Order: sequence, then C-alpha cells, then structure tokens
Amino acid sequence: MEQYSIEKLYDLNETIAADLMRSAKYPWEILPKIKDFIIELGNKLPQDKYEKKGENIWIAKSAIVYDSAYIAGPCIIDEEAEVRHCAFIRGSAIVGKGAVVGNSTELKNVILFNKVQVPHYNYVGDSILGFKSHMGAGSITSNVKSDKKLVVVKNGKEDQVETGLKKFGAMLGDNVEVGCGSVLNPGTVIGRETNIYPLSSVRGCIPSKSIFKDKDHIVRKTED
Repeated sequence: MEQYSIEKLYDLNETIAADLMRSAKYPWEILPKIKDFIIELGNKLPQDKYEKKGENIWIAKSAIVYDSAYIAGPCIIDEEAEVRHCAFIRGSAIVGKGAVVGNSTELKNVILFNKVQVPHYNYVGDSILGFKSHMGAGSITSNVKSDKKLVVVKNGKEDQVETGLKKFGAMLGDNVEVGCGSVLNPGTVIGRETNIYPLSSVRGCIPSKSIFKDKDHIVRKTED
C-alpha cells in the first residue's frame, strides 16, 4: 500500500493544505480533519490577498466566482481559481490556485490541489484531487457504499486497509485524467499520471502511470 501514500501521490508544494497533508501517511486519514483545518487556516490568511465573504468563507481577491455559485463554509477559494455558473460548494472545501469548479459541479469535504479541473457536471465528495488532475464531464466520486458499511481500501485481495470511514470518495494523484461519464466507487485510489477511460466504473487501487480500460485491462504507459 506504500505506493498510495501521500508522499507517493502528491506534490505538497501544490496545495495550501500542505501542513494538513503532512500530518498523515495516507490521504484518506485527512478527510475527518478538513473542516477544522480550513477554519484554523482561514483565520490566518493575509487580508490583502483574501476576503472573508461569510461565516468561515475565504475567497482570494484574484479568484473569479460567478454570482450564481453557492458557497457554504468552511471554504477557501485560493488565488486565480474559477468557480463557475451554478457551482454548488457545500462546505469543508479547499479549491486550489488556478483550479476550475464548473457549471453544476458539487463539492463537499474535499481538497482540490492547484490547477485541478472539475469543470462540467461533476460530483466530488470526501475526496482529494492532486495537482492538475482532471475529471471529464459527468464523472463523479461515489462516496457511500450501497450497503452503508465502512469503506475498505483494497489493493488486490491481500493488501487491504480498513479506513473506519463511512464516507470516502476517491484519492486522485497528481496529473490523473478521468474520462467522461466515469464513476469512481467508494475507496478508489488512483496513482499519479494515470488515465481512466470514459464510462469506466473504477474501484480499488490503480497504479501510477497506467491506463485503465476496465478492471481486467489495466496497462502500464510506455516510456518515451
């Protein structure tokens, strides 16, 4: 499971939440801590760069937020981010520098690293998306199992971790590309620079620098 640790998945220079990320080994351990971290950090942000817009809502002055977007606290919208028409941010969300939250996209209890794009009809809940990761139109993170049991991270049949979490969407490493219309099932972890085919149903751990075609066809990318 070591390859799915925070150290292996993420460049911590690309998030305002670096201190929080350093407090754990695996990214899912961060999920219960996001809300309190935002409140603590938000109250320390420089007022010349960030405005407090509501209860525990901090928005960078250089960010673009459409009037029709809904934002609940606690939330930090970082510099040069864009929150588009009818986006729905339900709270406990960090939107990184230059990130895009698009039309009718919904966020809840998430960290979006810098330059993340969730631009078209996405649901991202109880998840962490690494630097420059991108979710195609209509792709979502499913964050609760249908049987309502606690989520287990599975890397094959033998390597498993009980998270103790009922709500856990997906952990995307840096530069992950998720194809349109895909569903990332609860407890999905995707390594850096991996591509997910459109209309995929993904579960478990997917290695870095791979192409996911379906659960039986996961191939390594060839080196240039």
